[in-house]
Amino acid sequence: MRQIVLDTETTGLEWRKGNRVVEIGCVELVERRPTGRTWQQYIHPGREFEPGAQEVTGLTLEFLADKPKFAAIVDEFLAFIDGAELVIHNAAFDLGFLDHELSLLGDGYGRIRDRAAVLDSLEMARQRFPGQRNSLDALCRRLGVDNSHRQLHGALLDAQLLAEAYLAMTAGQTELGLAGSDTDPQQVAMMRMPPAASDAPRPRVAVGMTDMAAHEARLATIRKRAGRAVWDVEDELAEHATA
Repeated sequence: MRQIVLDTETTGLEWRKGNRVVEIGCVELVERRPTGRTWQQYIHPGREFEPGAQEVTGLTLEFLADKPKFAAIVDEFLAFIDGAELVIHNAAFDLGFLDHELSLLGDGYGRIRDRAAVLDSLEMARQRFPGQRNSLDALCRRLGVDNSHRQLHGALLDAQLLAEAYLAMTAGQTELGLAGSDTDPQQVAMMRMPPAASDAPRPRVAVGMTDMAAHEARLATIRKRAGRAVWDVEDELAEHATA
């Protein structure tokens, strides 16, 4: 399976207000492994940045002055993503901008989804970590991806970080190449199911005296506020069961 982790940078937050793409960054994965192939391009937007947008990316119109317009790079970009599954964090944002850029070139280019499937890693993160912050920075911190060098937003850098975060977030789904092209789809679905409960004894963990003291102090606080702790109820039930 070929995947392209993709990110864009733009002149502002709303393509409907005439904002344009100024950078596209792509990282290729094949069978969940980075191939080393990337695609990146700065793009002249033909308009000013909205207030605040330059501070996010560090890009300026002076820097972009000699860069090609979207029309000049569109064929190369589409050839790179064609037939792949795109992994995008908050896909609606990037697809909105890219589809807008394509629409400005006429009906012949269609839409991004006409050429590639799309997986929204933000939606995936929200399902796995409900109620938590799921920005790219938050995911990197949670999943142990080093993003200390991310001082500014950059499409290729963010795509590289997202690729690492996505692989960490989905680790175990298709390990050891078991979900390759020769694998039965039903077998792949079974591999992605959560493991069944086991009757095997669980490993015992030795707890140090310091941790035990902290635990007892916490229980004392709970008992003071609530009258009892859930562990007290479990102990009472256990005593009744053995009486």
